[in-house]
Parts: sequence; C-alpha cells; structure tokens
Amino acid sequence: MTSRPEALDPDLAPRRRDRSWTLLLIGTGGAVGTLIRFGIESFVPPAANGWPTGTFVINVSGAFLLAMLLETLSLRGGDDGWRRRIRLGVGTGVLGGYTTYSSFMVEAALLGSGGRYLIAFGYVAVSLVLGVVAAWAGVALVGLAHRRGSETRA
Repeated sequence: MTSRPEALDPDLAPRRRDRSWTLLLIGTGGAVGTLIRFGIESFVPPAANGWPTGTFVINVSGAFLLAMLLETLSLRGGDDGWRRRIRLGVGTGVLGGYTTYSSFMVEAALLGSGGRYLIAFGYVAVSLVLGVVAAWAGVALVGLAHRRGSETRA
C-alpha cells in the first residue's frame, strides 16, 4: 500500500496543479494591480482639503472595471475554463490588487480623527454611492454592447 494521496485519488494531482496555477494567476495579477495603484497614488496627490483623490479614483474606477469584466464573462458562459482563469487573474488578482478597501477606511478614519468629520463622512458616502453607480454603469455598458452586437449579427 502506498502513502501517496494521489494513489488514493487520481484526480488529486491535477487539482493540485490547477490550484498552483490559480495561485500564480492571482498573485501575479495582484502584483500588477498593486503596482498600477502605487503609480496612480504617486501621481494623484490628495486634495487641499485632505480628500484622498488617488484612492477615490482607484476604487470608483475599479468598481466600474470589475463590473464590466464580470458581466462580460457571465454573458460568455459559465465560470469555468478560460473565463474562470480570467476572472481570477484579472478580477481577483489585478483589480483586487488595484482597488484598496483598507486604504479607503484608514484614510476616512484619519480624516475623522483629524477633526475633518464632514470630509470624512463625505468621502465615505460619495465613494460608496459612486462605486455602486460605477459598477451599475459597467454592467449596463456591457449589456448595451452585447445587445447591439446581437442585433448586428441577427
């Protein structure tokens, strides 16, 4: 009798290999997204009133891009094969590394602890509302393009 888990479950080795590729996709994508975020935050300074402009732009645009990506993938089929790899590599990896909830919350807390309560509250409220609007716009834009493409092919 062997003690190798693969001998008991012949599907185990391919699943482990798939998991390794998945981790590599997400990790590489996350590194790329983080570098893009760093570049934007380096070139977009906070506003004079302390509003964290870079993080704001990143998170709203990230919501838009992620919604577009997920809607595009869902219109092309189930979450398997190349669609799953794109979702994990670009969605979870690149866009997960690009957007930053933790920085958003820390910046809001710092604004509040610095006595800028109105700006802190406005930053959170506007970020959340525009994030939802951006995600909705991303889904709507992809849906519109998909319908137009279907009409053209018909």
